[in-house]
Amino acid sequence: MTGDDTKHLPLEDIHVAAGARFGAFAGWSMPLTYPAGVMKEHLHTREHAGLFDISHMKLFEVSGPEAVAMLNRACPLDAGALEVSQSKLSFFLNEAGGILDDLIVTRLGDIRFMVVANAGNAVADEKHLRALAADFDAKVEPLDRVFLAIQGPEAWAALSRAGIETGSLLFMHGVEPRQNWFMSRSGYTGEDGFEIGLPEADARDLVAKLLGDERVLWIGLAARDSLRLEAGLCLHGQDITPETDPASAGLMWAIPKEIRATGAFIGADALRAAVERGPAQKRVGLKPDGRQPVRAGAALFDVDGNPAGHVTSGGFGPSAGHPVAMGYVATPLGKPGTRVFADVRGTRIPVDINSLPFTPHRYRKG
Repeated sequence: MTGDDTKHLPLEDIHVAAGARFGAFAGWSMPLTYPAGVMKEHLHTREHAGLFDISHMKLFEVSGPEAVAMLNRACPLDAGALEVSQSKLSFFLNEAGGILDDLIVTRLGDIRFMVVANAGNAVADEKHLRALAADFDAKVEPLDRVFLAIQGPEAWAALSRAGIETGSLLFMHGVEPRQNWFMSRSGYTGEDGFEIGLPEADARDLVAKLLGDERVLWIGLAARDSLRLEAGLCLHGQDITPETDPASAGLMWAIPKEIRATGAFIGADALRAAVERGPAQKRVGLKPDGRQPVRAGAALFDVDGNPAGHVTSGGFGPSAGHPVAMGYVATPLGKPGTRVFADVRGTRIPVDINSLPFTPHRYRKG
């Protein structure tokens, strides 16, 4: 990709002023770390409140008389069963049942929904949604918004001080607190927190207020990755791909039972067949022995030296206090405590299958 094709965040000047170190991610120039450094940023989020610029992600409003029917075709979802303000993790699947993207769908009204899609898939997702909308009385509108996440146990207090009350909002619910704003109690760290889509002028004002609070620190993409990995959350393109189905990925909990049985979503027949025969491999947590991290792409072997799977994400877990990884192993090896070996530059490192998450989730559910 040439530099000319790289997309830039609307608030890039603020990140430059904050001393961010930038790198490429999903076609965007993104802040990877700030002067505090990845370890401090990670721990600050777990202990206080971390502020993330996630404007590389895309918000789509889906509306119209047949919005429910269209979303039920697009995703293994019962959009009509969502209460107003309820959010649900779902997927776009291909005809083979593979995951094209994971997304969060929130019901805003009888015939209005917000869909939040991943950066790397935003263009393909928009095309996919528009093609589907042609068959339904429904409209797809990509929104031009700055998208911020504030995560951590003091996130609600920092927002309150900035004039945004979150009291009645529970985990996996979203509302429109002001005109052209969308706020959900959700995130990608395992902590309580919020994601807010809002116009750029409002975002600049909110960021200034939040950063005036000593509890709030800018957090880059590097700590975002270690936080989500400790929380056992998948990154599309690594832990889940168009070659992975939700059964192998251990994500069937996101698909309502009746939709598994009778839903007419894209990929339904292939997914039912995959569930019927049982996945040949499963996504697991991996805890390497010692302090050496095991990275994405490392091959896994069983005790007899036979190929057993592969690592999809890996690094050091600052809160866990040891290296953490995720990957896929042959289903019979998937029980916590089973030992496999990862090939790290020619050396076989012992790795134990570990239940996910590595650090407990602390969502506000009630």
